[in-house]
Amino acid sequence: MPYDRLRRAFGQMLAVVLTVLALAFPAIASPLPDMIQRVKPSIVAVGTFDRTRSPAFGMRGTGFVLGTGNVIATNAHVIPESLSASGSEALVVRIPSGGSESQQRTASLIEIDKSHDLALLKIEGPPLPPISLSKETVREGQEVAFIGFPIGAVLGLTPVTHRAIISAITPIALPGATAQQLTEKVIRRLKSGTFDIYQLDGTAYPGNSGGPLLNMDTGEVIGIINMVFVKGTKESSLSQPSGISFAIPVVYLRELLGQ
Repeated sequence: MPYDRLRRAFGQMLAVVLTVLALAFPAIASPLPDMIQRVKPSIVAVGTFDRTRSPAFGMRGTGFVLGTGNVIATNAHVIPESLSASGSEALVVRIPSGGSESQQRTASLIEIDKSHDLALLKIEGPPLPPISLSKETVREGQEVAFIGFPIGAVLGLTPVTHRAIISAITPIALPGATAQQLTEKVIRRLKSGTFDIYQLDGTAYPGNSGGPLLNMDTGEVIGIINMVFVKGTKESSLSQPSGISFAIPVVYLRELLGQ
């Protein structure tokens, strides 16, 4: 068979093979970009506002919208123990609206569960888009995403998304007021544990506290970010992050909502 005929025959055969492969294994687009666009309107910054200080807004963590659109879930350690005695300080949430603009809503604490580091707030004004809570079983090795405001308002009030996997489901007890940060010593002390928590191979920062941990496929909440493993000092968690974070399973948030 002449060379050119052989080349044409091979080209035709290759085209057929590629067509069959394309039909058998269609390209699957990543669900993450679409999921981010759905979830971002439900992410808020939680903090306090006092017009007598500079800056007036002091960010403390991340929250996300639930239910009818006026309930915010976050960490208990994000909520201040008390506000200023002068009465000028208020608990608020800020809602990013693109660019440097943001809405601000007054918030009030309606439920708190310090043993699982969870809190529910109620906000004033029109309802916001809520996120659904997952009922599916979480497995080790599962791909997840979490959204929040790493390093607080330093990077601006723009929700930031990180990818991770569930690297372990391990029993642990929360160390009270320092729940947002764990050292190796504290982890060893707490391993006797009281409930299961999700260990992630993703880097979260203090500003991520209270943000949702999401199912990559559905965008539903499977947990709430609450702790970062710190190798050294608090400052080193920014310059030398460990890449190990923790999240509270959503089942405990469901229990708090049931109250």
